[in-house]
Amino acid sequence: MNSDAADGLGADRSGSDRPGSDRPGSDRPGSDRFDADRFEAGRNRLAALAYRLLGSAADAEDAVQDAFLRWQAADRGRIEVPEAWLTKVVTNLCLDRLRSAQVRRERTVGAWLPEPLLDGDPMLGPADTFEQRESVSLAVLTLMERLSPAERAVYVLREAFSYSHAEIAGILDVTEAASQQHLHRARRRVTATRRGGGAVDPASARKIVEEFLTAAASGRTERLVALLTDDATAVSDGAGLTDRLLRYDTPRRIAAIARAGFRPTAAKRRFAGGTPAAHYALVNGAPAILFVVEEKVVGAVTFDLADGRIDTVRGIAAPARLVRLNESWRGHNPEPPFMSEW
Repeated sequence: MNSDAADGLGADRSGSDRPGSDRPGSDRPGSDRFDADRFEAGRNRLAALAYRLLGSAADAEDAVQDAFLRWQAADRGRIEVPEAWLTKVVTNLCLDRLRSAQVRRERTVGAWLPEPLLDGDPMLGPADTFEQRESVSLAVLTLMERLSPAERAVYVLREAFSYSHAEIAGILDVTEAASQQHLHRARRRVTATRRGGGAVDPASARKIVEEFLTAAASGRTERLVALLTDDATAVSDGAGLTDRLLRYDTPRRIAAIARAGFRPTAAKRRFAGGTPAAHYALVNGAPAILFVVEEKVVGAVTFDLADGRIDTVRGIAAPARLVRLNESWRGHNPEPPFMSEW
């Protein structure tokens, strides 16, 4: 079902878009203010759902805001279970976007990476189980591009939010059997192409990343190669200066690129707008290095680990992909940087 159809679940187009009202009794059930507060109480959950479906914090925020407008316009007295209604609306808004020709073109040409989020961001959503944490990793968000919109929706609703197949069938207007088939195909495709992953000791992860940064900045190629798996890959968005992602697929090639990218130079300091400090952080649950200039993140490098070595490196420096991460960083209390004289 598309988002227009979702609007029909008790929709009343004559309703006001105002988030609240100051008239007496406006904080009682059925009032604009009460219902706006009710929506706000579930906003983070809806945003976490939309982010997993879209891989973009900006698009997720837009989807949630669109859902709020539909909520305000609906005959809310006829909505028996607001959480279910809103989940259906947000899911279908996201599916409409995933199916749009523009988005398919943007993602087909290979210019897309998920938007990274700093750990602790409420948009990352539930993280109680391995499946929930895995579903928001940059690796799985990237792999979900291989899924159809319906497969992606079922995978997220089931793995990250533990909806039953009966509930998913109601959200997507499919049969329970179809929901089960979508989940089976999604799990198979994600598992077949998943690299690395699994639990990693935090102290070991931090040490590996610090060694990578030190070796790259000092030009120690052999140490860099030793830190990488034999089939390691690296991808970069080219700081937004190219329409395509840059990919490297041998340890020596990755080591050479890392040496060139991490080696301090005056030209890089000018490009970054100052001398970046290299901070260790967790991004979408994975170890990362954030390059920060005057409290602004100008680049993020994330690492997927496997068997004590680095399996995948992602470099993200396009400003549009770092907006939300920067918002979180401004409220973050980081440890001293690994390196402050880069």
